[in-house]
Amino acid sequence: MSRRRWATFAGLAAVLAAGLVHAQGQPVVDPTAILNQSPPSADPIGDALARRQAEEAPPQEEAPPPPGEVPAIVTPAPAPLVPSTGQAEPMAEAEVELGEVTTTPTPPAAEPMRRPRHGVAVLQALDKITAETIRFQVPVGRPVRWKGLVFTVRACETTAPDEPVRDAMAYVEVRSQPQVGDRRTASRRIFQGWMFANAPGLNALEHPVYDAWVIACQAAAPEQS
Repeated sequence: MSRRRWATFAGLAAVLAAGLVHAQGQPVVDPTAILNQSPPSADPIGDALARRQAEEAPPQEEAPPPPGEVPAIVTPAPAPLVPSTGQAEPMAEAEVELGEVTTTPTPPAAEPMRRPRHGVAVLQALDKITAETIRFQVPVGRPVRWKGLVFTVRACETTAPDEPVRDAMAYVEVRSQPQVGDRRTASRRIFQGWMFANAPGLNALEHPVYDAWVIACQAAAPEQS
């Protein structure tokens, strides 16, 4: 071998050795991956938005399995019906021991006492124009005239002994019958109701000229034979 050829081989060996040392410090690149690598995208922002929309999209429903793989649906059998007897089941009653209950009998309420009735009512009348006042007796059921008024007492009674307030009351009917000359005009009723001695304004006679109220009740005088 000539000296020139030997020098050429030695130079190639040195170059190969230097390349081998440089290749050990860097990762080995697969030539096939380099060939299959896609070229860089011309719109990197659009590609990033498309990848984000693909990640946020809802997952697609899985396709149903083939008919042979669907398990059979089992329908539960209905519970047997219990025939009704139409009678309610008796409920258990709690046993409670009760002691003897002593009840005090309530005495019957006493009947109220009746009000005593009298045969004569004592009335008092007033003439508002002349200021004339008169007190007179009116027997029960007998009309009595005073000026242009006619008084008829239907009942006169006093409170019963068991009542807390003592009072006298008379059921009076008053008719107006003015007298013109020697004849009397037709009468008309101007009052009918109970008059009370302790409360003369409770049910008073309303007349523009006269006023009247009850004073007391008393027994009728015995008839002289």
